[in-house]
Amino acid sequence: MIAVNTDELKAWIGRTETLHDLVTPAPMRMLRATLDLPVEAGCAELPPLWHWLYFLPSALQSELGPAGHPKRGGFLPPVPLPRRMWAGGQLEFFEPLRVGDAITRTSTLDDVSFKSGRSGELCFVRVRHEVSSPRGLALREFHDIVYRPEAAPGAAAPAADSAPEGDWRDQVTPDDVLLFRYSALTFNGHRIHYDRRYVTGVEGYPGLIVHGPLLATLLAGLGARQFSGRRAASFSFRALKPVFDLHPFDVCGRREGSDAAALWIRDHEGHRTMSARMEFHS
Repeated sequence: MIAVNTDELKAWIGRTETLHDLVTPAPMRMLRATLDLPVEAGCAELPPLWHWLYFLPSALQSELGPAGHPKRGGFLPPVPLPRRMWAGGQLEFFEPLRVGDAITRTSTLDDVSFKSGRSGELCFVRVRHEVSSPRGLALREFHDIVYRPEAAPGAAAPAADSAPEGDWRDQVTPDDVLLFRYSALTFNGHRIHYDRRYVTGVEGYPGLIVHGPLLATLLAGLGARQFSGRRAASFSFRALKPVFDLHPFDVCGRREGSDAAALWIRDHEGHRTMSARMEFHS
């Protein structure tokens, strides 16, 4: 069992980091191609969650750990638990980001907490991101990360609730190319998304794992299409169970009142693997 020094990790709370970037059209064009979306001539605003195409990590190759992530330390605390996953997030949107904007992201390590699960001790890290453009604060995001120990041999998969088909539904068939292209677009070196030999032999998963941010982006896109012409006010999501590239999955949703949508990912067994809620300005 790996020893976790909770006092040392909590000492990282309050750390900040500021990054600068420029909203350019090429990443938007390439993500549209990756998601099989038609090209929109003259589209200058980023759709919800597409800011994840910017402020990308840029660790040197020699600074990467065995899983493809940067080695422990840097802005995030050096949690010794080996498995790191994006557990969820909450976002508020204030002002659209547009092509040509010089943008700034200020990140703050808001919290480090611990709990015991079926597989052992878990460490939860919460990061607050505030992204600004020349017009002021554009969005505020809380990013929840969970670190967990290696899976025990024969460990059961996480339990998940059954999910309805929804009033809206898109079916997605993931494959190696989709996951590789999204990893490349977001400069994500985590090997669980593209290295089948690693993810099955070292991490013990049955297949490549579909990126949590990709699933969230698909959910936000479904919600935005149903409320076409209205700007998003907030989006929150929670990852419940991994989605693998072995089977198609459904991106589902339904309207909740006049200004909100409930959204979820439904796997091939009918389980809810990610849940989300999206609200819109009136």
